[in-house]
Amino acid sequence: MSVGKTEVKCAVLCAAIALSAAACVTTPVPNEELAVAKSSVQRAEQSGAPELAPVEMASARDKLARAERAAADRDALSATRLAQQADADAQLAEATAQEQRSRKAALELDASLQALRQESARATQSN
Repeated sequence: MSVGKTEVKCAVLCAAIALSAAACVTTPVPNEELAVAKSSVQRAEQSGAPELAPVEMASARDKLARAERAAADRDALSATRLAQQADADAQLAEATAQEQRSRKAALELDASLQALRQESARATQSN
């Protein structure tokens, strides 16, 4: 039994269709990355980052919104990348807010210590 040209062409066509279909398969929407980014943005918002790190917070929110739009458009690669960037920006905003609070507390502590030293010096001079 010999294989005819038509059967070979049909086999090649079927293989080409199968490869084309495989190439059209999209990467699934990065739901986990989006959830992590949303959680990080919420944590940063609750940490005071909107007031203490507004630039970083704005960047995190913007990238999260863009990631959600990319996911809705089924652009999984962009959605994943933007969600990861939003997560990193939100973590930076949270850390920046914490650093600002720590710096303020340290300054207040220094001022309190200075006041105590002055009071102690006055008390020592009085005696």
